[in-house]
Amino acid sequence: MSIEIVNESGVEVDEQRLARLARHVLDGLQVHPLAELSVLLVDEPAMSELHEKWMGEPGPTDVLAFPMDELRPGHQPGGSSDDEAADPALLGDVVLCPAVAARQGAEAGHGTLAELDLLCTHGILHLLGYDHAEPEEHKEMFDLQARLLRSWQDERSGT
Repeated sequence: MSIEIVNESGVEVDEQRLARLARHVLDGLQVHPLAELSVLLVDEPAMSELHEKWMGEPGPTDVLAFPMDELRPGHQPGGSSDDEAADPALLGDVVLCPAVAARQGAEAGHGTLAELDLLCTHGILHLLGYDHAEPEEHKEMFDLQARLLRSWQDERSGT
């Protein structure tokens, strides 16, 4: 699995940890091991620009997801698991804003790292076709997000 982390935010972030989280999420969702993911960390002005351009909303947001290949949750990108010769899929880009994450993490009482974990997981789920516009979708996506984050925390604590 290829996971590229690019930090243009000006904020120090543990990129290796973020890559391990992304791998944990993708493995937990049984995404093909040759899939490619990009995570970009940006500052507030860059996030504001992306937010306005792509979502039509002013100001910075916490996470944006830009999917590349059509995927369905639980579907193997680039072919079925039986097809070892399948081309890997380019999942897309998750864009995070650590400055916004820091504020939200403080407000939520769990800090910046936990907020970045949540936002990265949330962005990956969006890349894989999950959404939360409808109540049923919201429940499915947020339950899965919580399960993935719990398993990530359990893995990190050795339980």
